[in-house]
Amino acid sequence: MAIATINRFIALFDQSFSALSIAVDMAQTERLAVLVHQAMNSKTRTYHTAGHVFAMCEGMKPLQVLAALFHDAVYYQLDAGYPAGTQHLLDDIARVEHGELVLQPVADTEPALALCAAIFNFKPGQTLPLYGGMNEFLSAALAMRLLRPHLNPAQLIAVAACIEATIPFRAPVAGITAVDAMAQRVRQQTQLHSPQWDDDALNAAVHQTVCDAVVLANRDVGGFGKADPGAFLSTTWLLIDESNAPLSNPGVYSVQDYRSALVRMAGFLEHLDASTIFQHYHSTPSTDALAHLRGAAQRNIAFACDFLNAKITSIAIIEALALCTGTDCPVSMFLGDMHNEDGAPDRAQDFLPPAPTGRALNPALLAVFEKGRSVQTSNDLTVSPLTAFTYQTMGAQETLQALSQAHAMFDGTLSPKAFLQTLDPAMVRAISQACARIALSRAQSLQALAQSL
Repeated sequence: MAIATINRFIALFDQSFSALSIAVDMAQTERLAVLVHQAMNSKTRTYHTAGHVFAMCEGMKPLQVLAALFHDAVYYQLDAGYPAGTQHLLDDIARVEHGELVLQPVADTEPALALCAAIFNFKPGQTLPLYGGMNEFLSAALAMRLLRPHLNPAQLIAVAACIEATIPFRAPVAGITAVDAMAQRVRQQTQLHSPQWDDDALNAAVHQTVCDAVVLANRDVGGFGKADPGAFLSTTWLLIDESNAPLSNPGVYSVQDYRSALVRMAGFLEHLDASTIFQHYHSTPSTDALAHLRGAAQRNIAFACDFLNAKITSIAIIEALALCTGTDCPVSMFLGDMHNEDGAPDRAQDFLPPAPTGRALNPALLAVFEKGRSVQTSNDLTVSPLTAFTYQTMGAQETLQALSQAHAMFDGTLSPKAFLQTLDPAMVRAISQACARIALSRAQSLQALAQSL
């Protein structure tokens, strides 16, 4: 039988403290677990949830586990502020000034917060960078305040370093990697808080702390290194769900809301440097393992971009049909509901003819469109029958050409009807007629449009 989620959190905290020979009574452990559990189960989250934390903790050392438990506790922009139950712990650390979170001065009585800020290289008065460690720092600061009564300075440094290392996608600066720069700060803080250590002890502590941080950080982005591109794609889709608030209301979000979410994720992935995803320090991970991870990341990113580009092209056709017959509207109005309390809903895909064959395409990509992604989401179907139809009809090369024309429509340099006229007329007519079976208020306009193309 499965243990309750909150009890898994309690067990992880308790096991970590026990492994470190730290006596923490169960009432205190429970309070820590309840706070993290509340934060990770926000309704706005679909990827950064308890399940992600548990996957991070598996097989890790006690200090890595404590870091993993806290590393995503704060997700300020997603949760619209500090998570429930933490405001009194974080309000005086960073405050909103002119719409930005600014780090406040650290009191002399808070050495754990001071060492945390030093590990992150953040200074009082600076704006916390939204995509450069804001959430990771606030999560680490929360950990410092809650763990300070139980951990010694070296252990607090290790937890802060592990969380700092999870700041993703950082390119080297002046030839120095983010991890190497952090290692220098870990050394400085370790010297400051453990002045009695000789050079050998200091070097060993810094090396172990940073290597453990790299292992945890690489686990955090491990989806990029999956052998199955479809599995990586499922993770990507959870992030699309999570980072696009309009998509949280299935059946209501509009065609342009959906298209914009896909375009943003595609743009991010297209510009993502695979060499910045997985970190390394000395021989962690090994040269061969790092090369393998980076190669997998490149393949997965390319596959996800191809997937998203084909999805954007197919939804662009629906957007053009909507704009040619009226205005933007809910996706469900043209394609049908994902789910319906009265039974299986009618969907446009049910009225599409068989797609032609013979075009050059990626069979693995088509399989994902037809069979679906491996992880279910609440905001979108895992299968993509409309995209499968357009991808098979146009083939890989023509899909890319159509994507270019779709972007011209998005930026207003090509009218919706002109975009449709660049496509295979038979394909557009088939889609238009299928949508006419679903979109009752646009049926006549769609039929007329189909005849005019």
